[in-house]
Amino acid sequence: MATAYTPGLQVTDCMRYRARRVLPIAGDVLVAVGDRVGARDVVAKTELPGDATPINLANQLSLMPADVPECMLKQEGDRVEVGDVLARTKGIFGMFKAEYVSKVSGVIESVSHVTGQVIIRGESIPVEVRAFAAGEVVEVMPGEGVIVEADVSFVQGIFGIGGEAFGPIVMACQDHTQEFSADLIRDDMRGAIVIGGARMPGETIRRAIDFGVAAVISGGMDDSDLKDVLGYDLGVAVTGTERIGITVIITEGFGEIAMAQKTFALLASRAGAEAAVNGATQIRAGVLRPEIVIPVDAGTTDTSTHASTGTHIASVLEPGTSVRIIRDPYFGVIGTVAGLPSEPMVLGSGSKARVLEVACESGEKLTVPRANVEIIGG
Repeated sequence: MATAYTPGLQVTDCMRYRARRVLPIAGDVLVAVGDRVGARDVVAKTELPGDATPINLANQLSLMPADVPECMLKQEGDRVEVGDVLARTKGIFGMFKAEYVSKVSGVIESVSHVTGQVIIRGESIPVEVRAFAAGEVVEVMPGEGVIVEADVSFVQGIFGIGGEAFGPIVMACQDHTQEFSADLIRDDMRGAIVIGGARMPGETIRRAIDFGVAAVISGGMDDSDLKDVLGYDLGVAVTGTERIGITVIITEGFGEIAMAQKTFALLASRAGAEAAVNGATQIRAGVLRPEIVIPVDAGTTDTSTHASTGTHIASVLEPGTSVRIIRDPYFGVIGTVAGLPSEPMVLGSGSKARVLEVACESGEKLTVPRANVEIIGG
């Protein structure tokens, strides 16, 4: 087989975007079908149960488990504060009473006469889900969440860390090949989505955190810089829950890589517009990409003329095609297709798959499954 087909990242100036916004557990939906919402608007909320603290009162007070309930000074459903006396023994002839003082606050969830254990449930954790995309609510799932539909400019990155962030698009670099150095971060970028060009050093991210930048986006970065910023080696297949005070997205891969010209031009054309970004990435089963979503004024843009660009870039793999490897152990490596062997090959795992040869800039040739690459658009 001389050619094959593979998807690439989405980069489009206008498409119809549907954001599925759901709660982790059942809760309250705050909007209705047809409502217009902003990206930061809360569309659903709930409360997660607090931490459960088990206390073995039978051991603490040297009681038989069956005797614990009658020694309780607080009952199931009662509120307990730190320092409250939770239980007191009857003592001997009314003397030598022992008592247990609570070390946690919360609500008594259960008192067991079988185990002699009391469980105190801590404060519930409020959870709010925002619309993410400024648009119209087109579907409501009672108790679960909503689907918001909007016309947007849309860019997918290759990798990101950090969750959802919101702010205006601000350009830091003048060209897609310019390094996103730390000195390009300014005071007026607080709360903004800042766009770089080529490599983004770790010191740029740290300075952006100090300046209160909401998110930084550039073509590439070194994996060593990523480790330094996080303080640990990122060894999981899913990101997005990191709490470092900023969302970070790279659009092309790891190393000295410039942002694709098409991507840079699109983001530059939307400078000043409010955007929503999400750094969540999953690089194994069920690939999840970081996203940049910028609402488009439906009154000024004919979305029907752009509908076809709202799908993944589907193109032909053939010798010379620029590709990016999207799975370990070569995740983020960029090169060109050097060969497309027609027969399946046995992989290191022992399974068989159709493969292709990728010629890297270093001159090295890698043989990887065809499912492990995507075509670089732009």
